[in-house]
Amino acid sequence: MAETVQYYGTGRRKSSVARVFLRPGSGEFTVNGRAFDQYFVTDSQRGAAKQPLLSSETVATFNVVANVSGGGVNGQADAVRMGIARALLEFNAELRKKLKADGFLSRDSRGKERKKYGQKGARKRFQFSKR
Repeated sequence: MAETVQYYGTGRRKSSVARVFLRPGSGEFTVNGRAFDQYFVTDSQRGAAKQPLLSSETVATFNVVANVSGGGVNGQADAVRMGIARALLEFNAELRKKLKADGFLSRDSRGKERKKYGQKGARKRFQFSKR
């Protein structure tokens, strides 16, 4: 049996995790078995997810299959972006300089701040009553 050639990258953002596979092809993009345009509804989400392919000029050379879980759709789009960038590195290590300069390889460690006791949320307090 012939093995399929594919490049793998894992992307994370907030609580979202994306497992991204790049396979040589015509540029098809599926996320969780659905079409790219159906999964990422807004232009900003689509743009964020496709940025590494656009900057490395490899949009039409790979079919992208992404499995995403956790978090919201915006976080998932950023996780897919990081996964694609890491998979592109596996394909061609010379792209590292360009992808790193664009900031696609650095993990955004910002997350949700925890709720504190005696408060309504992470920062918001309960209403103060003088009397």
